[in-house]
Amino acid sequence: MLIMGMIKRLAYLKQLSNALRRSPVVALLGPRQCGKTTLTRIYGEGKEALYFDLESQPDIRRLQNPELILGSSRGLVILDEIQRMPELFNTLRVVVDRPETKAHFLILGSASPDVVKGVSETLAGRVEFVELSGFDIGETDADSWKDMWLRGSFPRSFLANSDDDSMAWREGFIRTFLERDIPQLGITIPAAAMRRFWTMLAHYHGQTWNASELARSMGLTDKTVRSYLDILTGTYMIRQLQPWHQNISKRQVKAPKIYLKDSGILHTLLSISDYHSLMGHPRLGASWEGFAVEQFMRIVRPAQAYFWATHSGAEIDLFFLHGGHRYGVEFKFSEAPEVTRSMRIVLADLNLDHLWIIYPGEELYPVDEQITVVPLSRLAEISALLS
Repeated sequence: MLIMGMIKRLAYLKQLSNALRRSPVVALLGPRQCGKTTLTRIYGEGKEALYFDLESQPDIRRLQNPELILGSSRGLVILDEIQRMPELFNTLRVVVDRPETKAHFLILGSASPDVVKGVSETLAGRVEFVELSGFDIGETDADSWKDMWLRGSFPRSFLANSDDDSMAWREGFIRTFLERDIPQLGITIPAAAMRRFWTMLAHYHGQTWNASELARSMGLTDKTVRSYLDILTGTYMIRQLQPWHQNISKRQVKAPKIYLKDSGILHTLLSISDYHSLMGHPRLGASWEGFAVEQFMRIVRPAQAYFWATHSGAEIDLFFLHGGHRYGVEFKFSEAPEVTRSMRIVLADLNLDHLWIIYPGEELYPVDEQITVVPLSRLAEISALLS
């Protein structure tokens, strides 16, 4: 098994370095426990750096006069869990606007700018955002994708000594997230209600959003379940994949597709404890699709990605534009994926330049002039092709 210290996350370190060279403030955002603090400490090694943990009372006391201490700092100043003290955004704006300021600021947060009110508005034009996720198979041994699929990509879950230890860590993560992290954002929702909603979303994983259906199931209003979804999205637990609209005569799906971003959290909420249980679970195909979507987004990094579907049944899991070309991606949990009628329709209707089918096998091969079957473990080859 890999050791966390061996996984250097070089792509993220380069991204951080470039962002700090360009901007006085860089916000490193991502879910709790995804490795933000570890990455920051690696980046700060050998540099003049001042670190504040805003969950630490001694560090909070050091910041009782934040304008004085931040304004007189030099080098790199790191503020971890900034959402705990949103009033610091105003202080940062004042400090970075002073010509005599000698510091660059790296702020770490576990919620998006939409949830942490003020960061985008207060620091507009001064802040650059870098989003960190858990591990991807490009950072670890590509052959370990089955472990990552089962356990998810949170470092402590993926690197646990056993599946049981991994499951126990994820249970603790979910409990802490609901009982502590959500209330710290000023959101007052009973933990039991949010867990029930999250578990229901796990059963809808990979399907289009239907607020009315979920609201009826929970005895809540459409507006309430929408707010719950936005909270889980803003804290990096959920991906809302938006639909692409093409100017054609067919009726197209207009609701977003919902995925739990971490496959390990999905499996915990579905009570899937090991690979054998996963293989026999009715949500197997959806679980694979969501896991493969996340890996594609992290390794290939399309600037914007969508799904596309019509009410008559034609659909593509992922659609994106790159360099003036149109690409589609299908994710199939099959040893020998076949070209479907739906794929042919999508190629024509969306005028795709190429379509890739991502599957769990080992061989890369073309099945058509415009369609290639690609193993999940070789996603980097698509990234290289597009670069």
